[in-house]
Order: sequence, then C-alpha cells, then structure tokens
Amino acid sequence: MPRPSSRSARRLAAQEQQEPRANLYDEVTARIIGELEAGRFPWVQPWGAQPGGTSSGLPRNALTARTYSGVNVLILWGAVIEHCWPSQSWLTYRQAQEAGGCVRRGEHGVTVVYADRFTPEAERERAQREGDEARAVPFLKRFTVFNAAQCEGLRAGLAPDPAQLPEREIVPVAEDVIAASGVEFRIGGDEAFYAPGPDFVAVPPQPAFFDQINYYRTCLHELTHATGHPKRLGRDLKNAFGSKDYAREELVAEMGSAFLCAALGIVPTVRHADYIGSWLEVLREDNRAIFRAASAATKAADWLLARHREAQDARLEGRIAA
Repeated sequence: MPRPSSRSARRLAAQEQQEPRANLYDEVTARIIGELEAGRFPWVQPWGAQPGGTSSGLPRNALTARTYSGVNVLILWGAVIEHCWPSQSWLTYRQAQEAGGCVRRGEHGVTVVYADRFTPEAERERAQREGDEARAVPFLKRFTVFNAAQCEGLRAGLAPDPAQLPEREIVPVAEDVIAASGVEFRIGGDEAFYAPGPDFVAVPPQPAFFDQINYYRTCLHELTHATGHPKRLGRDLKNAFGSKDYAREELVAEMGSAFLCAALGIVPTVRHADYIGSWLEVLREDNRAIFRAASAATKAADWLLARHREAQDARLEGRIAA
C-alpha cells in the first residue's frame, strides 16, 4: 500500500482523534484473547489436506499475489476457519471489480489493519528551522477485504492456492531453509531449544516425533528464536524462564514457525498449549503485544525465506556458469 500524502495523512490523523488507535488495538487483541480462552491458537492452521477442504498457506491478495503479514495473518486465518472458506485469497471491493467480478450482494468483509508513520509538514518545517530531526507520527488504518469465496465472476488464475504436501514426507524445501539460515543445528537428545550464547539450535532426531512432519514445525520454531541473535535481527533473548518477556519471545517463535510452515506448505499436527496462560496475561496487560509479536514473527520468517531465495539463486547461477 502506498505511503499517504500529507493531506491524506492529516485526514487520517483527524479520524483517529475521533476513533483512537487504542480502540482498534483493543478490538483485535480481544479477538485473539477470545480464541486463546476457547483453546484455539489463531496462528496454527487447524485444517488438513483433505480434498475440498480449506487450503493451507499464508493469506494473500488475489490480485497482486502479495501475502498479508503480521496480525493480519491471524485475522484472516480466523475468518477462513470461522466461515469454512476454501481459499486463502482476498480482495478489496474495488479489486474484485478490477479482476472482472464483484463481491456477492449481502456478503460482509473482514477488517484488516495497516500501520505506518508519516511526518506532518509543520513538523518538517519545525525540524528544518531548529536543525532537529523531524518526528514521525504513527497511524493505524483499517480497511475491508473479502475472501475469493465471497466473490463471483473473477477471472481464472488469480493467485492460486498452493498444492498440499503429502503427509509424513521429508520436505526438501524445509531442509533447504534450515541450511540456508547458516544457523548450526545439533540433532540428537530429547529436547528442542535454541542456545543464544553459542548460537545453535538443538532438536531431537526426526524419527523421535510421533508425526514426523512436526519435526519441521519444531525446527522452524527454534530457528525463529535464532533470528533474534544480535548478528541477525537483534531481539532481546536474555529473558528469564517464566517472565513476561520470555512469554513474548515464545509468542514470536510460535507465530514465526506457523508463518514459515504456511509459506512452505507444511501442515503440522502438534498443538502446544504450554504457554497459553502467560500469553493471555501478556495480551490482557498490553493491547499492542499481539501486534508487536506478529510483526516480529513476520520479520523473522521473511529473513529466513530471503536467505533461502539467495541460496537458490546462487545454486542456479552456479549451474548456468557450469
């Protein structure tokens, strides 16, 4: 989405004075808390690969093929689950028309959010006058999207949903993502963890998992932790076990793993509830915690997927040169 002009940004700011940003943070956070209290994890896809069922993958814009990120992934996954829609593709009302179709009459859209910052003209002038740095003002905007299943007449081939992977199969692309990260993996023992000091991930061998596909979910969870190392994305990983900061980082790792699994077409079966109490405590206390955690999870997943793409490109260039 393009950066707003000064005039539109001022209009957004005026709107937010009438409807404080906190209301939107509260609304989304309350929705996530409700899911957790009901024993559902909004960042875990509770669907399988059955024919005719909901497809896996990250929610994406059907017209641009761009995937949604951060808390919007949780919002849109939740809507797909609630309404049993078969697609992860979404469109605005206008985009449905651009795609040759329309939203069916009587359909209700899903509210997603867009966060950014802008610098008012008066602040730019003040900073220039005083030789200071201009301060940007954050804004949060809501807009409405519709699932492709709510539309009709759309042209064929719009951002098709990815094919499902067979169950219980070694996933080469996941192995490639792990290798491309550059993080040391130590396989063995009966515990999975990331050690920030020596900077390595330890996981049990894959045959130790009841459902072997969950080996990859676990690897990607710990790999998300590893992206927080100072030489990568630099999150604070020195958190005491059981502390709120520890719970926040676990929330990042849970969602990071879920986002990566979705991007790679992996459908794990395991559902961890170990930290649900501490997550609820964090979310009830801070209405922006889920936004921060989902944003950090997206950045971690993007960092790992970018390294994977770079490794693929390097291999391709090597084959061409040969």
